[in-house]
Amino acid sequence: MAEASGVNVGSGCEEKGPEELSQQSARPGTTISRVKLFDTMVDTFIQKLVAAGSYQRFIDCYKCFYQLQPEMTQRIYDKFVTQLQTSIQEEISEIKAEGNLEAVLNALDAIVEESKDCKEPAWRPSGIPEKDLRSAVVPYFLQQRDALQRHVQKQEAENRQLADAVLAGRRQVEELQLQVQARQQAWKALHREQKELVAVLGEPE
Repeated sequence: MAEASGVNVGSGCEEKGPEELSQQSARPGTTISRVKLFDTMVDTFIQKLVAAGSYQRFIDCYKCFYQLQPEMTQRIYDKFVTQLQTSIQEEISEIKAEGNLEAVLNALDAIVEESKDCKEPAWRPSGIPEKDLRSAVVPYFLQQRDALQRHVQKQEAENRQLADAVLAGRRQVEELQLQVQARQQAWKALHREQKELVAVLGEPE
């Protein structure tokens, strides 16, 4: 009885899925995300793994123990399969978390969706490494050149503003110097006139 139930467990894993899942994913007009496709692949792998290690093969490896304890053999097999499935799923979950796999696959889906509206043909290598390298690198360097030119133009404009401000400051200083000199000359002339007036008033009649 245990043998029959064990074989049904293995065959049930074979009946589920890879074919049904592939048929579902192949339906026209449907788009499956890469995250869901990845999870489906993992589930399919686990199902095939369990099917390959069927209960019949398990008892073939442990015939003596199975003949003594068939029910215990069944429980050991069921627990082994359960722990194997759980272990694989946990390992896959850790890999997905460490590599941020879901975000990467979703970003890839978004890129593919955006590219559907692009009417221009996608880039393909020409077979000439120098040409492919130039086609990939030249636009980048041109972009960098334009950015540097804009930066230089902005810096030159700022330098011109600073130069104009310096010239305006110099003109103001020169005007102040001229004003000071004019006042000095006016004070000197006034001082001479005062001295001359004092000398005239001081002469005896």
